[in-house]
Amino acid sequence: MNGDFSPDTLRAWGGAAVERLARYLETIESRPVLARTKPGELLAQFPPEAPEEPEPWEAIERDLDRLVEPNLTHWQHPGFMAYFATNGSVPGIVGETLAAGYNQVGILWRSSPASNEMEQAMVRWLANFVGLPSEFDGQLADTASSASLIALAAAREQAFPDVRKTGLAGHPPAVVYCSELAHSSIDKACVVLGLGIAGLRKIPTDAVHRMDLAALEAAIAEDRAAGRRPIAVVGTAGTTAVTSVDPLPGIAAICRREGLWMHVDAAYAGAAASLPEKRPLFAGWEEADSIVWNPHKWLFLPLECTGLFFRKMDRVRRAFSVVPTYLETPEGSAGVREYMDYGIQLGRRFRALKAWIMMRTFGAKALRERLRSHIDLALRLEGDLRCEPDVEILAPVPFSVVVFRFAPASLSGPESDALNQRILEEVNREGRFFISHGVVKGRYALHAAIGSLRTEDRHVAALLESLRSARAAAETVTAPNP
Repeated sequence: MNGDFSPDTLRAWGGAAVERLARYLETIESRPVLARTKPGELLAQFPPEAPEEPEPWEAIERDLDRLVEPNLTHWQHPGFMAYFATNGSVPGIVGETLAAGYNQVGILWRSSPASNEMEQAMVRWLANFVGLPSEFDGQLADTASSASLIALAAAREQAFPDVRKTGLAGHPPAVVYCSELAHSSIDKACVVLGLGIAGLRKIPTDAVHRMDLAALEAAIAEDRAAGRRPIAVVGTAGTTAVTSVDPLPGIAAICRREGLWMHVDAAYAGAAASLPEKRPLFAGWEEADSIVWNPHKWLFLPLECTGLFFRKMDRVRRAFSVVPTYLETPEGSAGVREYMDYGIQLGRRFRALKAWIMMRTFGAKALRERLRSHIDLALRLEGDLRCEPDVEILAPVPFSVVVFRFAPASLSGPESDALNQRILEEVNREGRFFISHGVVKGRYALHAAIGSLRTEDRHVAALLESLRSARAAAETVTAPNP
């Protein structure tokens, strides 16, 4: 048999797949959120080689039931409150499916005019949605990690215009600054860009977990005096640990005075800038050179879709443009946007399609309403936890994440940390919820992030019950012998 399977086969298998996903979402709350799989357990069930002969679709269906669904961690579950939620809404799922079928490869404008120009339109829609000024342009990247790498590569290009030809040899050591709570993707970007871990200075934070501006200024002065070259400051709007927002206006003023690139990582919280009442938290980001936020986190799109916005796209093009002869086109020569010139990827997915479908089917007003509902649920959880004995709220709740710990006065710091770790494990083992952890000012912290489209008031109440039960079980384990 030559060629692909027939369109009728797509109708049959595609219909079965859609039915499976619909059934999965209908029944998702009955499943334990966190996979119960042990490391290596699933791998051992796969044969060592692909089958030589074709297998019927029914066999695939059986193994989806047997191998796949029992071993998923259910990010769509209303009890998923770990890390930051990543939702595949129905419009997003449909858009992702269509994008796979159209299989556009966005190398050049001519390789997919629809993908290219819809992406330009969606960049504008997303920028307008969160109130960014009209001078911002950008692209849809895969993840915030890649997006921040692209942004810092542009910052390196601005600092060292000959770096494309000569590399960093012969230049003074370059330094990037971020808060001690910045995401680890900034560390990785510095590694990839040749700055090294030593080229990233982590600035301490204040009592409410915001970058200390005086410490930032002192670090920049110290590095200049030592012959190092400051090139960029990364301000975070919604840190992973506590969702704090760095003092962006102050960072912008320092970057202007020092001639540094300002990058804002708003991967999780950026969507909240669409709410007028939250917009003041983002004051100052309009002065940044680059901004990243993820519609695939808190705007209900499946992975991957990251908004990466630049004040001046020509800086990015200077950092990345490489045009071999076989990719030269009349359109490119005439100035048409060729996204291959603005990042690492040559082939790019049709990410704009699911964003376009999602924003049209929900509408901006309904998206804002859903964001507000998550913030309200988080504030309710915070209020309920404050009424619980021995609970300490470790950070303000500006968005939809509550960071807390159980801190009985009778326990020492290490004992209290151990108690909270056992509570976390018990909640996650019980199955209705999945929460995560972090370390805040040296203390083990529990992290409940509300962002699922399916989370309701009843789930917040049930989480509180689960935490109470988990605490009782954890304290029983550690009760002293009589």
